[in-house]
Amino acid sequence: MELALVSLVIVVALLFDYINGFHDAANSIATVVSTRVLSPGQAVVWAAFFNFVAAFSFGTAVAHTVGAGMVDIAIVTFAVILAGLTGAIIWDLVTWYFGLPTSSSHALIGGYAGAGVAKVGTGAIIASGWTKTLIFIVLAPAIGMVLGLAFMVGILWLFRGVAPARVDRWFRRLQLFSAALYSLGHGANDAQKTMGIIAGALFAGGFITEFRIDTWVILAAHAAMALGTLSGGWRIIQTMGQKITRLQPVGGFAAEAAGAVSLFTATALGVPVSTTHTITGAIVGVGATRRLSAVRWGVARRIVWAWVLTIPASALIAAITYRALAATGMK
Repeated sequence: MELALVSLVIVVALLFDYINGFHDAANSIATVVSTRVLSPGQAVVWAAFFNFVAAFSFGTAVAHTVGAGMVDIAIVTFAVILAGLTGAIIWDLVTWYFGLPTSSSHALIGGYAGAGVAKVGTGAIIASGWTKTLIFIVLAPAIGMVLGLAFMVGILWLFRGVAPARVDRWFRRLQLFSAALYSLGHGANDAQKTMGIIAGALFAGGFITEFRIDTWVILAAHAAMALGTLSGGWRIIQTMGQKITRLQPVGGFAAEAAGAVSLFTATALGVPVSTTHTITGAIVGVGATRRLSAVRWGVARRIVWAWVLTIPASALIAAITYRALAATGMK
């Protein structure tokens, strides 16, 4: 029975990771597609490859934060994990349907916390684990915006005397590099969240006696995310790449480079940040270098409202799901 439940949780966790991949594919490829440096098909293959390669590069600090640093591991059961994943998956699908680039990461931690609170109350929450994450809900888009603005201003100053056609040609090549870096950062931070959930399930089932991330968990999580990215997320790609602001290759490079720097820093610190918030902020920063009216602030407002609702909405769905599972006898 334990093995069957653990297997079910792992399958659902990898399903979430797959959905995370296609929901957040826009984060990695929207800029490179909107600037026509790569076709959509080429872009998803490029991003998926680097999502997977990240498995061999960045450690598991974020996985430990998600799996054992935000919800008391002692109260985690199969029902808590399944309910948390359900909350995250449903919210991701709803926001994907409406083309809103919300955070799969925040949906997951919101769902996980909601299920934990539904089981034992607020004592399930580890406050210290949430501090960095809540701070970075504000900091991630702000850092992305400031870096995107700074990179774009720096590039415009460095190439102020160069013909636009030549600049465009150079940055079409450079954008391949920046897109690869951003996809590495995306895979490194986001796939680790699923690793933490799977490790929590293994711990709850007694298959591991201490919280750790095994190699097969790392590879499975990155493979699921890469496959999801290959499936694309075209509704959100249109929002990210075209509706917030219009991008040229130089702007796409600046946004991706800014996002990559932000994600590498957060991953090294073990902070589960939103890759969506980061790249959206960077795109807004790049757009603002032309003029503030170049950013479609109405679209940005809708996105921010979706960000605000993500954690409470996924937590509520997870809490309802936990109650339903508990009523069937699953604890």
